Amino acid sequence: MLFTVPPLAGHVNPTVAVGAELAARGHEVAWTGPAGALTGLLPAKARILPAGEEAGGAYTELHERWRDLRGVGALRFLWEEALVPLARAMVPGVERAVHAFAPDVMVADQQALAGPLVARRLGLPWATSASTSAELTRPFADFPKVGEWVAGQIAGLLAEFGAGREPADREPSGSEPSGGATAGGVSPGWDPRFSERLVLVFSTPELVGTAGDFPEHHAYVGPAFGARPAGPGFPWQRLDPGRRRVLVSLGTLNQVAGARFYDAVLGAAERLADDVQVILAAPAALVGRVPHHVLLQERVPQPALLPHLDAVVCHAGHNTVCEALAHGLPLVVAPIRDDQPIVARQVVDAGAGIRVRFGRTRAEELRDALTAVLDEPGPRRAARRIQASFAAAGGAAAAADRLEKLI
Repeated sequence: MLFTVPPLAGHVNPTVAVGAELAARGHEVAWTGPAGALTGLLPAKARILPAGEEAGGAYTELHERWRDLRGVGALRFLWEEALVPLARAMVPGVERAVHAFAPDVMVADQQALAGPLVARRLGLPWATSASTSAELTRPFADFPKVGEWVAGQIAGLLAEFGAGREPADREPSGSEPSGGATAGGVSPGWDPRFSERLVLVFSTPELVGTAGDFPEHHAYVGPAFGARPAGPGFPWQRLDPGRRRVLVSLGTLNQVAGARFYDAVLGAAERLADDVQVILAAPAALVGRVPHHVLLQERVPQPALLPHLDAVVCHAGHNTVCEALAHGLPLVVAPIRDDQPIVARQVVDAGAGIRVRFGRTRAEELRDALTAVLDEPGPRRAARRIQASFAAAGGAAAAADRLEKLI
């Protein structure tokens, strides 16, 4: 099994768990992508076949330009400056990786478009790793012009690599690509974001809201949590047993953009000081001095910390949302860009949390949202319902089951 991934932790993490499960069953597993970045995201003994190293190194610079963008501007930047250039850069290395490793199946992340391009060219069966479910929910149904523009970016990439037409040995689909493919305006045929044989969705219909409305080859396996690099040290003795505990995290890529939001967090924490301890994951230089009931850490060991919490405030990043819900924790979500508004809507529609405005949230609004998810039974009940659906879906073992059927 060859995993083709971009140099982004949230996209690599599910493949670590699935890869470990496959290896335990006796399969050979390898990853291909920008090796410099993947080395820090994969287990020490993981086999990495380099692809697109020059593009991976540019992601730090791209992030500096991307973090201040919103809406359509962020989407255009994602496709024009990141996804399409990454695909171009990775194709030669992915092709070398396939020839060197001779996989039976490729598992390609939605944003590693080079994988499907090479798999189609070489007649290799491939599955999609949908590390976020946003593109499966018709995200452009209300914005057809945006969907057409995304379709144009995909069509241009396919044409560039001579992959615009269906190959003679077309993979059996069972149904047309759905969700993002249709909503994105991609004409029937093939879309490199969605395998026609298997799409591994690391969520469940209870969160995504697609119950009874997805093709059979879309496998909702729930989150797959694998081993992570050792987390940072944490002052566990400072957790207050007399207060309910709330983690506030905007993810590593969004911290710098959060200065104004952090002010609202401190204001809300002050108003809830008698009952709530806030653990704030943020750079100290952006936050300044904090009161004694706010525990400020630049980084936290999130997987280890979650069992000790009562709620999570976050940017609606797919991984953070799923990790919180896997522990039955209700959420306050403040989406910033990309798929985050879609994931935030999933949380709200499922009843598991409340959405606030990232750029304009006031302390009172955040206090009220936190009070609601902590005190009212509905959000916690919904979070625990989703938690149960995650456990029943099977995670990495269910994903491995489905992949083995492609061999």
